[in-house]
Order: sequence, then C-alpha cells, then structure tokens
Amino acid sequence: MNLRDAAFDVVGGGPAGLLVALLLARGGARVAVFERRADPRTSPPEAGRSINLALAARGLVALEAAGVRAGLDALLVPMAGRQIHEVDGSERFAPYGQRPDERIFSVSRAALTRRLTEAAAETPGIALHFGHRAVGVDDAGRVQVTDDAGRTRTLSAPRCIAADGAGSAVRDALRDRRALDCVEAFLDHDYKELEFPAGPASERLARQALHIWPRGGFMLIALPNADGSFTATLFLPRTGPVGFDTLREPAQVSAFFERHFPDVRAALPDLAVQFANHPQGRLGTVHAAPWHLGESLLLIGDAAHAIVPFHGQGMNCAFEDCRLLAMLLDRDEPRPFERFSSRRRADTEAIAQMALENYAEMRDAVRDPRFVLQRELSLALERRHPDRFVPRYSMVMFRADVPYRVALARGAVQQAILDELTPPGATREGIDLAAADALIAARLEPLDAIASLSDDPA
Repeated sequence: MNLRDAAFDVVGGGPAGLLVALLLARGGARVAVFERRADPRTSPPEAGRSINLALAARGLVALEAAGVRAGLDALLVPMAGRQIHEVDGSERFAPYGQRPDERIFSVSRAALTRRLTEAAAETPGIALHFGHRAVGVDDAGRVQVTDDAGRTRTLSAPRCIAADGAGSAVRDALRDRRALDCVEAFLDHDYKELEFPAGPASERLARQALHIWPRGGFMLIALPNADGSFTATLFLPRTGPVGFDTLREPAQVSAFFERHFPDVRAALPDLAVQFANHPQGRLGTVHAAPWHLGESLLLIGDAAHAIVPFHGQGMNCAFEDCRLLAMLLDRDEPRPFERFSSRRRADTEAIAQMALENYAEMRDAVRDPRFVLQRELSLALERRHPDRFVPRYSMVMFRADVPYRVALARGAVQQAILDELTPPGATREGIDLAAADALIAARLEPLDAIASLSDDPA
C-alpha cells in the first residue's frame, strides 16, 4: 500500500505511538492517536516510573526519519561510557567505544514524550485524543476505547496500530479472545526509581557517563538529566536476604544505602520519602505471537515484545519498529502487517536475550578482571580489524544498519575468540595477537557483507 491518503488509528500516545504517527503522517497518511493519560503538555508526569531512556543509533535514525531529531538536542545528555563505583569509594571509567561519535544519550521519558506530542500536534494529518483507554477488541478485530466521561467508541480506520506499552490492553484483549498466545516472563528482581536533585552532591558525579554501582546480584544506576539532576534506579531481588522485602522501614532503607552505596547517600537527602512514595516496578520480557490480527490490527514496540531495560534498547527497538513498519507500509507489497510480524521477530527475540545477559554484566561482570581484560582486548581487535571485529555492544548501540540477530550471532563468535585468547589467569602481555588475527580472518566475514536493515526494511 502507499501511505498517501491512507488512514490509521494508533492506540498509545507514548514515544512509540507518537513516532509511528509522525512517520505515517510524513508519508501522507491520516492518523488518529488515542492515549489513556492526560495531555503531557498540560499535566505533570507520573513520578517514579520512567527508568530514564538511553537514546542510541537505532532510535536516533528513526527520529531523524520522522523529522524531529534536530529539535531534541536540548533534552539530550551525552554519555561516553560507564562510571563504575565500588563499595570502597573507588571509581573507574569504562568507555562504550573508541570513536567520538560512539556515545549514547540520556533523555527524560516525560520530556521526550512532551516534545513528540508537540511535534505531532503541529503535524497536518495527526489528531490527538487524550483520556481514551483501550477496553477491548470486537469480533471484527476493531479496538474499542472509552473516554474519561465513560463513553465508548469503536475505532474505525482500516488499520490500527497498538503501541500501548508493556501492559498493553490491546494485547490482553486479543489474548482473552484467543487471537494470540502470550508469555510474560518476569524476573525475580524489581526496580525503584529515585531522584538525585541538582546540587553540590550531584555535581560530584561525572555528567557524561552512565553511573553503575555493581554489587553482585543487585545494582544501582544513575543517568544524568539536562537540568543537572540524575535519575537513579535501584534493581534488587524482590525477596531474600538482600531484597525489597527487607526494606520496609526508613531505618532499614537508610542502613542499606549506608552499607552498599555510601557515596551517594548525600545526593538523596529525602531518601526515606522517595523510597516510600515511589512505586516498586516489575521487570520482564513479553513473548507474544502473532503480533497482528489479519491486516487490520498490529502490535508494535513493548506491546508486542517488551524487554528488560538493561541494554538501553527498549525504546530504541520500538523506534526501529516504527521506522521499519513505515517503510514497509509505503511499499506496494501485500500483507504488510503479516510480513512485518514474521520478519521482525528474530531481531526482537535477539535483543530480548542480549538485554537479560547485560544485566548480569552490569551488576557482576564489570568487576571481574577477566571481563575487563576481554573488554580491552575487544577494542584492540576492533582497531586491528575494524571491518570484521566490532564488539557486540557497539553493533547494538552504534550500528543502526546491523540487525539485532546479526549482532547476537557475531557476538557469540567473537566471545569464543576472546575466551580462547584469554584463558583464566591470562594477562594483557601474554595475549597472542597473531593468533587473534588468524582466528578473526577464519571465523568472521566483513560486517558490511551482512544484509543491513536498510536493505531489509522488515
């Protein structure tokens, strides 16, 4: 189909729903967006629920395609690597890459949503409807929404895209009608968001870094905000000797932070109040199939394939969905929803796996000397073989042309090479670079020879 003069309904006015609306309208379509929350331009954001977003190449490319990237600069704080904080107060910086452009960007979810809402409101062909909650799907596969006054309507556009997040009401309605199967695999770890206010204590934290306090089995992270504050998130087992269930009283919370995160206690003057008032969120992966109901209804983003946040790719993956779907819809090909669903699934399963693996890396492996050695070696091998050996993290975060499934597969080959070159007890001086060169030449074809996303839009 061609987008010009096509009509779509979009359920969900968060970042993914707004971006897909912008992309479709840019192609000439008419789009109605239905969002259950109030208009973010006139209402305060919900506290304690954001887990600050990390924009990387895939998300930036999609924003550029929608024509809104240039207007976001004031919201973005560049992060060039991880600042790792040990219990004894020592710190070290681990760069994400080795080129100036290999950075990711911290952005407030609320600020980004507001800016995308403003862009959508100014775009011809987009109509925004706030206070409209999805409540069901009828026999014809049309979504039903109820407004704040209790009035119910059935959405009537020929195609509907559901981008209503990890707790998708549309996905639940389809599951209730046995139109899809869904498994929600929750971790036994939860999260709680905390805010380090701007001020002297926060100023002691490096601005252009993602901060990690890895503690083996749990961790605290903090991402910088444009106003000088930091949004921190505590990831902790739900139960157990070191679990959220042991932090019921203010004194327990204070003692926990004094023991495990003493260097940030000064940045949390109202720790007890925040800890009591901010919700405890769950973490999980959604595996749903199929994502579409004929060619009338499609799930995208977290509604179709929510992942845990530990690779900073949930939003980036959803934005990539939006870009690839818009490209496919603008082509004169049959069954675009079916084609998108079947051809995108391998990539979303790959990033779901890598996100889970990255949690273990962030809370545990970054403290392991062998991991640190392998990280240094991987950057050295990239310098020697930039066309063949690209660290998996870099393929995911900085190469929007590399499908997630390719990053996962090549990452496994590269990890096997690193393991061979660095047996337990290995030192940097003892690494055989000639052997490394031979292994890379034998096992890794040039990365650019792999079909890119731009060549395979879905």
